[in-house]
Amino acid sequence: MKAEKSIHLWVEGARPKTIPAAIVPVLVGTAASADSGFILYRFALALLVSIALQIGVNYANDYSDGIRGTDEDRIGPRRLVGSKLVPDWQVKWASFITFLVAAIAGLILALAISLWIVLIGFAAIIAAWFYTGGSTPYGYLGFGEVSVFVFFGLVATVGSAFVQSEKIEILPILCGISVGFLATGLLVINNLRDIASDREAGKKTLAVRIGDQATRRLYAFLMLGTVFMYALIGAIYCYQALISLIACPIAFKLAHQIQISSENIDLIKALETTAKFHLVSGVLFAIGLSIGV
Repeated sequence: MKAEKSIHLWVEGARPKTIPAAIVPVLVGTAASADSGFILYRFALALLVSIALQIGVNYANDYSDGIRGTDEDRIGPRRLVGSKLVPDWQVKWASFITFLVAAIAGLILALAISLWIVLIGFAAIIAAWFYTGGSTPYGYLGFGEVSVFVFFGLVATVGSAFVQSEKIEILPILCGISVGFLATGLLVINNLRDIASDREAGKKTLAVRIGDQATRRLYAFLMLGTVFMYALIGAIYCYQALISLIACPIAFKLAHQIQISSENIDLIKALETTAKFHLVSGVLFAIGLSIGV
């Protein structure tokens, strides 16, 4: 019974609801390179790298925020360290282990394809740790959205295409922009919800810096920008990708809803809906690309 509770805590700490944000760029990037063929083991390793990085950054944030005490008045899901459910050193090592898994999978890909992948993977791990770790975490300075857009948008999508085709092309880059918009939207709405507690804790996130209304407009821009990128890619490269627009009324609804939502419970629901939109539209987009490219 105790072991089951422990496993449940570690699964909760891994924040499984965030994992689709790691899966979508790999699916989309792989589909964007469908004309180059499909190598299963490379896809599997790229997926493992992405998921391990996502879980690793979740544990790393849990640890770093927890030891700083910035999670004590947290509104969203509870954290392992902040809630004193697990010793901080265990959470720290959990992040190291998941980063090691990502590094090993990335090294196998690098040996098979290009050693440049090692440098990119190293940069991703460094970015993941210092988001909230270190003496001056850049996530506390308002640069978290930039990092998410780059690593869980462009790098993950273009990288997944590269491990299949072994070349960098315009289509995966454009796809990475659309994926990055949605991944960034998840962080924007999360930080919007936490403006008050983050300000009190001294976390100068982008939402704290630009304020409530500007953050809401940024979120709406990211949702509508995603729809625009889906339509643009479908119109220019393959009309089959337009199947993703089936899910896009959700984006318009979210963009409007976020302008009028005032309660934290509404923002939490909007965050969950954004995550579902990210997954559903991303899968549809990948299916369209794989058929049409």
